[in-house]
Amino acid sequence: MELLNDPLNDRVVKGMSPPPHQPLSPEFLFPRGHSFPPDWKALKNHLKDEGRVAKPECLVIVRQALQVFRNERNLIEIQDPVTIVGDVHGQFYDLLRLLEVGGDVANTKYLFLGDYVDRGSFSLEVVLLLYSIKINFPETVFLLRGNHESRQLTSFFNFRNEVLHKLDIESYDLIMESFDAMPMVCILNKKFLAVHGGISPELVSIQDLTNFNRFQEPPRSGLVCDLLWSDPVDSETGQSPEKFKLNQVRGCSYYYGVNATNEFLKRNKLISVFRAHEAQLDGYKMHRWNGSSEFPVVITIFSAPNYCDVYGNKGAIIKFENNTLNIQQFNYTQHPYILPNFMDIFTWSTPFVIEKTLEILYCLLKDSDRVEKDQIYEERIKKLKEEAKGTRTEILRNKVKAVSRMMRMFKTLREDKELILELKGLCPDNKIPRGLLQLGREAILGSISTFTKAKEADSVNERRPGT
Repeated sequence: MELLNDPLNDRVVKGMSPPPHQPLSPEFLFPRGHSFPPDWKALKNHLKDEGRVAKPECLVIVRQALQVFRNERNLIEIQDPVTIVGDVHGQFYDLLRLLEVGGDVANTKYLFLGDYVDRGSFSLEVVLLLYSIKINFPETVFLLRGNHESRQLTSFFNFRNEVLHKLDIESYDLIMESFDAMPMVCILNKKFLAVHGGISPELVSIQDLTNFNRFQEPPRSGLVCDLLWSDPVDSETGQSPEKFKLNQVRGCSYYYGVNATNEFLKRNKLISVFRAHEAQLDGYKMHRWNGSSEFPVVITIFSAPNYCDVYGNKGAIIKFENNTLNIQQFNYTQHPYILPNFMDIFTWSTPFVIEKTLEILYCLLKDSDRVEKDQIYEERIKKLKEEAKGTRTEILRNKVKAVSRMMRMFKTLREDKELILELKGLCPDNKIPRGLLQLGREAILGSISTFTKAKEADSVNERRPGT
């Protein structure tokens, strides 16, 4: 397929060739016609090269996946061997690496625990590839819903904007409908519960997982909310004054501790809970609340390495076979450079144009300031005129200082856009501290370095919007 030209040889990521010139041809994507599964390998290679898929073909893929999801129950039951995958969050190139580590999808059973979109810049690519794989292997590849597979979070974060940039609102609405149809829970080997978030005070028996209506936007409370949003308590022993306590970090749902977990597992003759939902430095965490010699009652798996291009964490997957689990870690994969918020080059260059305009204005005001100073010096003996001139000089001086600060601010905006976006995402109110841009790059770097852990600084983004 013909590639885009790169006459200036100025691609940011030199190791990647220019993307295809045209969207993937329908004849390649659906060689047997639209009523048959897509060629997922051709799609994978095309998306890997930064290729696009035209809207009609995207809609066919999503509709086919939607039909497969509708035919599945709230609760699916599978047997090992299986590869279990945590959050992916739009990190398409890390997903490709994950599929290499996890095993060929044609011969490997996969269970994904949700959060395929948001935060990363390639969420649409993740959705299209995973949907295509699901369509081809509906009996061996399973996609559970995560809390980010919702209209609320995809509008608050970046997936909605990404789809509008690459496709349109009709495509977004159909993808949201497909998210509503995803199953939410899995029982593995009749002994392990797999879910995105965790258990709920409303979850008494496994039967409760078969009776609720999943075809909806996740509510702010109740069983569906808890399955997607709850977390284990953050302690070595899992002890908590209450079995379930309100989750202040998330702004909804609960924390569950050792007592609530053990009670649920014992009542339903289960061994452990496999879940995702939380970034982990090593890509996983074993919650050994019953002692180091016992099987972990909760296992958290996170599969997005170097989360948000900031965390520096590893990604991990679980290979589960014969009731034995192996954790496999992997590092992040370099990905193509994308302008922040999917901006075009004209929007991106606006700070540069403003900066140059301000430089011209600065020079004009500076010359005016010098002339004014000469006049004041020559007429110093006249007190009234000196005061008058002094007042005007101070006004001009303040104008020069103001323009100078604006110049520096726009220069910082132009040269350190990614750094600013990183800092903005880490700030508690999602706003740059006042006056920081005028201090330049070093001040921004210093502000970021004050955060001891990216996860702690980013915790505000883990909170449910509107709470």
